[in-house]
Amino acid sequence: MSRLAEVDLSVRLSKKEAKQQLAQAQERLVHLRLLLGGQIGAGELGPPLCVLFEGWDASGKGGAIKRLVEQLDPRHVRVAQFAAPTFDEKRHHFLWRFWPVLPGWGGMAVLDRTWYGRVLVERVEGFATEEQWRRAYGEIVDLETTLAAEGTVLVKFWMHVSPGEQLRRFESRRDDPYRAWKLTDEDWRNREKRGAYEAAVEEMLERTDIPAGPWHVVAADDKRWARVAVVRTVCEAVESALRARGVDPDAPLPGAAA
Repeated sequence: MSRLAEVDLSVRLSKKEAKQQLAQAQERLVHLRLLLGGQIGAGELGPPLCVLFEGWDASGKGGAIKRLVEQLDPRHVRVAQFAAPTFDEKRHHFLWRFWPVLPGWGGMAVLDRTWYGRVLVERVEGFATEEQWRRAYGEIVDLETTLAAEGTVLVKFWMHVSPGEQLRRFESRRDDPYRAWKLTDEDWRNREKRGAYEAAVEEMLERTDIPAGPWHVVAADDKRWARVAVVRTVCEAVESALRARGVDPDAPLPGAAA
């Protein structure tokens, strides 16, 4: 069975459950983020945290990112969005444009679309030659392995929705004058190429799911469930990274009551 086919898209959370669980996860993330930044705890900078988002059009990436960062101080996180490369960016290696937004020690960055565009849209739409996108798997693995060796915590999400749910969201956007701008002719054309994109996604997951940066495929037909899953997964990744470095993520804070 393929990786995408294994995803249970029927998972749901009620509004009440989602509100409670999201609040708890966000509170935990605030604590961990301050710990990484040296604002609490021993005061030492923790490892860089880089969260990558890929997924189908209208899969809820933007909503998940909003919930991920909304309780964080905006000085403590950078959100970067990547669209098609500009003329100048095309003059460089495809990874070149991502380096300036990568976080340093104590920092956090969230990338809305990433270097995986080379093996997804650029592959399917013919914007990269076959030699280029095939070579990119190794280049991406090398990049992520290098970042992880330097300490970066990589959390990679593929937001997965069914064709039926995607269509419902497309139609909802089309009929809402305040959200219609989100829907383009390209989005409709991409739906016609779902099979080609699924093949590209499956190969991406197979070839770039590595210890330095494992993939988390999120069932996103229910936005509430997906948003909670995203925040929890980031928290778990940070906790694991801190423990691996001998740092207790639950250590008592200075001045806290015993």
